Amino acid sequence: QVRLVESGGGLAQAGGSLRLSCATSASIFSTYAMGWYRQPPEKQRESVATITTSGNTNYADSAKGRFTISRDNAKNTVYLRMDNLKPEDTAIYYCNAQLGLVSFWGQGTQVTVSS
Repeated sequence: QVRLVESGGGLAQAGGSLRLSCATSASIFSTYAMGWYRQPPEKQRESVATITTSGNTNYADSAKGRFTISRDNAKNTVYLRMDNLKPEDTAIYYCNAQLGLVSFWGQGTQVTVSS
């Protein structure tokens, strides 16, 4: 059974920072592209940032310049560093592992940004 275990969500003030973490098994981490998605209240889930096994990254326009995705291959963990947070970043953030049509999701972690 594939598990993606997220941590690091919480409450932050506008302009503040948070770091999300997502740990998984070595077999998944070494093979799958990893990513972070979010679902704001009453909206659809959207991509935030992705990183391939070779370290290539891609960001949503809303995340560029403020968020940084990275991976620690020794810890089988992907991170999302979020700086200069805005109230519109409030959402449930989900970790994702993707290989072709196969996709696994974490349970989600709440991020709330107050103005």
